[in-house]
Amino acid sequence: MEDKIKIKPLTKAQIIISLDRLTRFKPTEEKYLRVFKDILISNLISPIFKKNQLEKMNYETLTKYIEDIFEYSLNFLKIPSTHDFSINQKLLKYEKSVFKFDKNVEKLIDNKIDFASALEIVEHKQMPLNLQWLKSLSKGSNQIQNREKFTLRFPIEKVVIVEGITEEILLPKFAQMLGYDFDKAGITLISAGGKNQVVKLFYKLVETLKLPIFVLLDSDAKKNFEQIEPKLRNLDKVHVLESGEFEDILPLNLIKRTLNQYPQIYSNVLLDDLRQGPKMTEVLQEVLKQRGLEFKKAEFASMVAENILTKKDVSPEIEDVIKLLY
Repeated sequence: MEDKIKIKPLTKAQIIISLDRLTRFKPTEEKYLRVFKDILISNLISPIFKKNQLEKMNYETLTKYIEDIFEYSLNFLKIPSTHDFSINQKLLKYEKSVFKFDKNVEKLIDNKIDFASALEIVEHKQMPLNLQWLKSLSKGSNQIQNREKFTLRFPIEKVVIVEGITEEILLPKFAQMLGYDFDKAGITLISAGGKNQVVKLFYKLVETLKLPIFVLLDSDAKKNFEQIEPKLRNLDKVHVLESGEFEDILPLNLIKRTLNQYPQIYSNVLLDDLRQGPKMTEVLQEVLKQRGLEFKKAEFASMVAENILTKKDVSPEIEDVIKLLY
């Protein structure tokens, strides 16, 4: 470590972004290295490190530079130091409970960044759930109770991988209608972006994650299930839908009500219009095309979410999926 270093202080925005990225649901080594290296590149004036030097820098040295930059930045912003690093130890314990990593990676998390002081910058109304959870760590109360009381999602206890945006948007809404809350239960959903991407994501997570993984697949994903099955641990589960894609198990009345609330709809959609084919996505494309509109999955799912009004809007198969998650 150099005796003298020259630092450009982190702005408030940089501090908030760094805290946010350090506590997102991503593999520990990956997120810490990205954040720490970005800070060194943008805020360490001297000494200057090239990219290849950063790649070779040992984690202890890297962490020390980051500690110095954070300390200097908080002093520059006139934010009093708490000298309380209990949050850091709780973060370390949490990351250990969620991800697999070695003693070397542990050096990145076992740091002396004054999280408690840095969090004073963030206004509560601006805080994403992970930062609300991070702030709650300083209070010393039970993390599970905090998660349930304040609907924080963190600490995460289960990961659900779904194929697309429709499931990611709608599953939590259907769960709430049945009296369940993913954020209170510590369940996080990840949209993989397709069947093949589900397999890739599962392969990646199963190598680093200690938590249970629940994979939801469309009915035509038998090949993908066969690819996942050999790597399944006892705590993991794969559920394959019986009836096509997720759009195919939405109640027809819910779909009809949603379509008829499209702002540009000029003629009402009838139930018979929705029974024109086996694949609901193809039916929706045709129904909307006839009315001069384009079917967009994310837009449609968001509108469906707003129209989930009673338990009758939850089909039996969707209810089964949600019960399996719990």
